[in-house]
Amino acid sequence: MLFKFVRFTSKMIFTFFFGLRIQGMENIPARGGFILASNHVSFLDPVVCGAACPREINFMARHDLFKNRFFGWFIRKLHAFPVKRQTGDIYAIKESLRRLQQNQGLLVFPEGRRQEAGLSETAQSGIGFLASKSQVPIIPAYIQGTAQALPKGAKFFHQARISIMFGKQIPIERRLSYHDIAQRALDGIRQLSCSISS
Repeated sequence: MLFKFVRFTSKMIFTFFFGLRIQGMENIPARGGFILASNHVSFLDPVVCGAACPREINFMARHDLFKNRFFGWFIRKLHAFPVKRQTGDIYAIKESLRRLQQNQGLLVFPEGRRQEAGLSETAQSGIGFLASKSQVPIIPAYIQGTAQALPKGAKFFHQARISIMFGKQIPIERRLSYHDIAQRALDGIRQLSCSISS
């Protein structure tokens, strides 16, 4: 119930203050597990994805965000779980696969971390591993405007229009390597960046 309340409230706030525009919601699977692969330029990106996606999604969040007892409890209720970056965190990997196998959605940023200068050329192979092992579809998403609404290092919101587009499922072939799957996800995001309308 908390997730649905926060999602509804966030969507109303983004719509009223930032003119949130959502495209391609029909591309989100009606049932079954799926990976939502998005670009990442602002701390707002996970919130926008959660507010715009018609299904509930899970998130990986930096492990230090859970040190505060109340905030840790709060984001866990919003389907977040901790991950230690750049360590090959076995717990986070197992938890990701468990939630996908339970027919849930999982948000993943193929670039790994926020990118200030647009999409990077290469993706991290983690999303390829998760897609290959779980055999769930990857749905690309491209967010526009969050870097202007809340730039890196900013303490206050700026006026900006935010848009998000969900793309069609990316075909995954068994013969593909984890890296190749990850690159297909990133390429899908890049294609959306050329077609999204603000």
